[in-house]
Amino acid sequence: MPGRVEGKVAFITGAARGQGRSHAVRLAEEGADIIAIDVCRQLDGVSFPMSTPQDLEETAARVKALGRRIHAVQADVRDHHALEAAVDEGVRQFGRLDIVVANAGIGSDGTTLDKMTEKVWRDTIDINLTGVWLTAKVSIPHLLAGGRGGSIIITSSVGGLKGHPHIGHYVAAKHGIVGLMRTLAVELGPRDIRVNTLHPSQVNTPMVMHERTYKMFRPDLDNPTVDDFAAVSQSMHLLPTPWVEPLDISNAVLYLASDEGRFLTGVTLPIDAGALVK
Repeated sequence: MPGRVEGKVAFITGAARGQGRSHAVRLAEEGADIIAIDVCRQLDGVSFPMSTPQDLEETAARVKALGRRIHAVQADVRDHHALEAAVDEGVRQFGRLDIVVANAGIGSDGTTLDKMTEKVWRDTIDINLTGVWLTAKVSIPHLLAGGRGGSIIITSSVGGLKGHPHIGHYVAAKHGIVGLMRTLAVELGPRDIRVNTLHPSQVNTPMVMHERTYKMFRPDLDNPTVDDFAAVSQSMHLLPTPWVEPLDISNAVLYLASDEGRFLTGVTLPIDAGALVK
């Protein structure tokens, strides 16, 4: 029985680990070939360990183990030319582009907006918002050239639909993604290209599960643990879970990428265990 995205090609940013790797593997399981990029180095100002070239190699190995092809390269979503080169080469190898998953993003140490440094603000906006625009910019010509329509799926956040203290730079970028998505949906809809955003709550990935996050959620404790974080995170949700798993987001990606989601565009889809309505 053919997979739900059999024969299609997906471009995924931030694919070395976490949600991005999960998306690559899930789409490959359902028949897609993958173009994957990740920065694969530690960025200045990011306190938690970031992805490595070895992480991206592991993603590639998992996709190949499923019998699918992958073109995986190290690139920064702020680098227009590197992104363009990665997509162009992937399309040259695989012959088409159908799905774009603009997943790459960072979280950084935050504070109130009046105390935030300009560098912290700019880095977050440049990666989490401008990087999404550049991802779309280099992909859209290939989607249009294929003449088969397509699906652009952008990772926003619960913070893209409501405010949170101390992460105003992140919240601003994730809200900005929604405006970008809605404009792209209007511009590309007549060509049968759908554009939607995903809005996860806390996800069990290396970007979230580290001591800085625990401290942000439990500033009352000197050395909060994952269990301390879990208790507060759980209280933010209606459903009985402190966080969601990468696969939960990947299944939503698959739905929006497949023909099952063929009439969904301009949608802000939460995967948030009820956080937005609590």
